[in-house]
Amino acid sequence: MTLPPEFALIARHFLPLAGQGALDLSDDAALLDPPAGRQLVLAADAMVAGVHFLPDDPPGTIGRKLLRVNLSDLAAMGAAPLGYLMTCAFPRGTDDAWIAAFAAGLAEDQREFGLSVLGGDTVSTTGPASFSLTILGTVAPGAALRRRGARPGDEVWVSGTIGDGALGLLALTGRLAEDAHLARRYRLPEPRLALGAALAGIAHAAMDVSDGLAQDLGHLARAGGCGALLEAASVPLSAPARAALAADAALLARILSGGDDYELLFAAAPADAPRILDAARRAGVAATRIGRFVPGEGVTILDEAGAPLALPQGGWSHF
Repeated sequence: MTLPPEFALIARHFLPLAGQGALDLSDDAALLDPPAGRQLVLAADAMVAGVHFLPDDPPGTIGRKLLRVNLSDLAAMGAAPLGYLMTCAFPRGTDDAWIAAFAAGLAEDQREFGLSVLGGDTVSTTGPASFSLTILGTVAPGAALRRRGARPGDEVWVSGTIGDGALGLLALTGRLAEDAHLARRYRLPEPRLALGAALAGIAHAAMDVSDGLAQDLGHLARAGGCGALLEAASVPLSAPARAALAADAALLARILSGGDDYELLFAAAPADAPRILDAARRAGVAATRIGRFVPGEGVTILDEAGAPLALPQGGWSHF
């Protein structure tokens, strides 16, 4: 029997991605038994061409970024991945080879992170390519990290390096010198799943940095009913980012507010610094103290001399 075009496309590209519970993508929904004694964690993110990725980005990296930004939400709650649902809106006339490469990217990261697709929808659109992914994960009951919980006296910590994603976008659009490291960091963020899980019982609050370090720190402080001091000179930078900043000091604003970092931002007691550093070492990623939470509200950025530093823009807005 000849399949209708939509079902043929699904069978060709997405059925090989399906795992247990997906029912061969032949039903309207999946059936899933979560592991015994675990709570479900669910999150969703959308990506639109020209907004969240460049229209000429390789299709494989687009699929992988879509999965990774959602995995980063799991990491921020200390959760382990279980599976995902995905909706794809491909522009009419999208080449089959493009979709094949998109699916191949997803397959690569499914193998790396240990999950599979459970279902979703595939449609055509007259607009730009648009994708939505709902991620499912699990966490031990009561162990999920939350945004709410930072308190005055806690220290501000961040994983990895900040600013690479924002600078990578500049490099890919010709506004900064080409750099392979920065471009990769924009296209392929690194979800810090191992560190997120290791921070259970240590971090008082956590989230991932997607909309800009300064803005997301404001979210964390507001959820905790306090303010925060951010020490700009302590923010960890990669070698390419540090070189770019040395050549143009104005890039500091972009580094602190540009977004697309997908690193973990979290609050913890000063006495727990050794535990954090040990957890980061075991997770294979750096963790850096970059400030502290204080009474009051809002985020104050301090320069090397300890003087307040104003940013022209606080961070990314979705509207």
